Amino acid sequence: MASRKIRKIAVANEKGGVGKTATIVNLGAALVLRGSNVLIVDMDPQFNATQGVGISLDDIPLSVYDLIQDASSIAAKDVVLHTRWEGLDLLPSVPDLAGSEVELVDAVGRENRLREGLADLDGHYDFILLDTPPSLSLLTVNVFAYADEVLIPCQTHPYAFGALNELFDTIGAIRRGINTHLKTTGVVATFYDRRTRVSNHTLERLKSDERYGPLLFDTVIRSNTTVAESAHEGKPVVFYRPSSFGARDYIQLAEELVG
Repeated sequence: MASRKIRKIAVANEKGGVGKTATIVNLGAALVLRGSNVLIVDMDPQFNATQGVGISLDDIPLSVYDLIQDASSIAAKDVVLHTRWEGLDLLPSVPDLAGSEVELVDAVGRENRLREGLADLDGHYDFILLDTPPSLSLLTVNVFAYADEVLIPCQTHPYAFGALNELFDTIGAIRRGINTHLKTTGVVATFYDRRTRVSNHTLERLKSDERYGPLLFDTVIRSNTTVAESAHEGKPVVFYRPSSFGARDYIQLAEELVG
């Protein structure tokens, strides 16, 4: 049987607080609802995506930190954890991951540690979604070296809009120097509140911008407190409260992503 084609998508933004981890967790769960097998790879030492699918540090015998430190003797399949939802798996993070920045600084091929560690997962998933730290770091470079696509959440706020240019420049540099296959799949507007002038103005700037407009998803993730509540419960919003705006928005985003 031929192995399935995996879509390897980094969800990235060098600015924090834009809904990056919420997008990872809830988009992944929405794709599972469509019948896909999804792996979330948490490459952020804050391990919010890990907690977002109900996994605590006590549940983690091995993490992505162990994998990138010793991919030659640790297989990714032995690090992957199954969540309580069939079809949604996790490669968990731990706070120790922050130390890998220093520990790998002189290692040969340090930017490809994640790619080497995940090589044995080919054919097991339809989507691999990779969370990144809110900064350009060796961990982010490892994610970009492995991924084929980048999905960019952008909060509908002027500061988030202003940070996009630097991120696009970073992706371009990675494409030229490390991963020629990397492409930007799209920008998704997050925390949108149609009642505020700031949200509406920022969304219009995204739509009209020559660089970002053609990449902007039609789906807009509305500001919704249920998404934060579901994160606190360690449960994706599509399972926590399926009728909420948050759940409906992420389901629509999944449909648009799949096409």
